[in-house]
Amino acid sequence: MLFDDLKKANIEALKAKDQASRSALGLAIDKAMKIKIEKRTKNEELTDDDVIGVIEKAIKELNEERDAFLKANREERVEELTKQINVLSVYLPTKLTEEEIRKEIDKLADKTIPTIMKHFKMNFNGKVDMKLVNDIAKSYQ
Repeated sequence: MLFDDLKKANIEALKAKDQASRSALGLAIDKAMKIKIEKRTKNEELTDDDVIGVIEKAIKELNEERDAFLKANREERVEELTKQINVLSVYLPTKLTEEEIRKEIDKLADKTIPTIMKHFKMNFNGKVDMKLVNDIAKSYQ
């Protein structure tokens, strides 16, 4: 399970005294743990899709923070945040390319935007950039 992989990587980063990796992995583990606790109250299990969502959100937050430090000309923080983003990116599945998205849309009988978006949300959650899907879907209208 992806959550266990994050915890193992965090322990390895601790042993290697890699502070940037520990920060990034700790952030993702903390957020995933909160979701795991919420799900436990509902008698549900934490899934890899949940963890992927946590990682994507953490990367987005780190990117925003990095952009702020870039504007402030704080290169040392930019480099550290870039490393953290790279550490977390390893755990994300590869995203579908524009060509693969178009092929998938061509297979659908109904090519309306809501149908396309629902199809990708149900079948490719975490494996596709939904903004890109939306942009491509608009070209079919």
